[in-house]
Amino acid sequence: MMNEDQIRKKLTEVKYPGFNRDIVSFGLVKEIRPGPDHSVTVKIAIATRDPQIPAQIYSEARIALESIEGIGKIDIDIDIQEPPAAVPQGGGEFQRLGLPGVSHIVAVASGKGGVGKSTVASNLAVALQRQGARVGLCDCDLYGPSMALMFGTREQPYADENNIIQPVEAHGVKLMSMGLLLGDEAPAIVRGPLATRYTQQFLRHTQWGQLDYLILDLPPGTGDIQLTIVQTVALDGAIIVTTPQEVALIDARKAATMFQKVNVTILGLVENMAWFECAHGERYAIFGEGGGAREAARLGVPLLGQIPLESATRERGDLGTPVALLPESESPVSAAFHDLARNLLARD
Repeated sequence: MMNEDQIRKKLTEVKYPGFNRDIVSFGLVKEIRPGPDHSVTVKIAIATRDPQIPAQIYSEARIALESIEGIGKIDIDIDIQEPPAAVPQGGGEFQRLGLPGVSHIVAVASGKGGVGKSTVASNLAVALQRQGARVGLCDCDLYGPSMALMFGTREQPYADENNIIQPVEAHGVKLMSMGLLLGDEAPAIVRGPLATRYTQQFLRHTQWGQLDYLILDLPPGTGDIQLTIVQTVALDGAIIVTTPQEVALIDARKAATMFQKVNVTILGLVENMAWFECAHGERYAIFGEGGGAREAARLGVPLLGQIPLESATRERGDLGTPVALLPESESPVSAAFHDLARNLLARD
């Protein structure tokens, strides 16, 4: 009889299409049942409306199991379920639900950490608000929440009598973040299923009210939280943040490919830390030059913004007063973030 642990280990070689996580860590493998004559039955549950996803998982799972020496008959049973946020429409098709009162939901993502994604998300939210939009910001990076610090608030959200979370408000932006629930030194120790539950609660069980834009600050990479988000709410699109250097652009491509595989529109790229301008007005391309424009052209999407590297961005982020609060005439970085906001607003 085959060993269950041996079979489970082999199935960790099967990645969910478009993600770098395997089907075991995603919790998709519901049962492994070894049988006589070295046979095995595997039951997998997938919530998707894309028929190519279960077909690819079935094929790759069979290939992985067939590589086990001496294995007998292989029976793979895939239970295809409807995503929880899907409802039937008049034409019989299915689509993800939006959020009540929210006109646009935009994800800000990156393929790797360290490119300033949260800085872009926070300042984009502030710039949109300063230009008259009603804005909310959901910090979906459960393991590295930074929005409480960046918005300078220690106010805690609370749940009302209907167990609906009431977000806090800072600088005119409605805000929800794990960092508002934990102390400065308390880590978020949550495994995949619990992270999924928290993410869904932040999105669907928060009283966002009437918003023109809800900005989602995603964790870096292409993991289970990203999958949860694209299956939970109807994203209007994603903005990919990168720096000009090739090592960041490689991961930006992975993030863009992930969103394309789950049918989410790439609204455009933002090139952060595009250059540093000294006191004499000379620009230095510290992380390379033109990488964001080349990558946007390769993906066929707009370059929505180029954000200069400036110490005031870091200083004001640490103080909880995002640089986009400054008048555009006083800060080239603030002006760049407001240009980014205008470019996003112009897409309506």
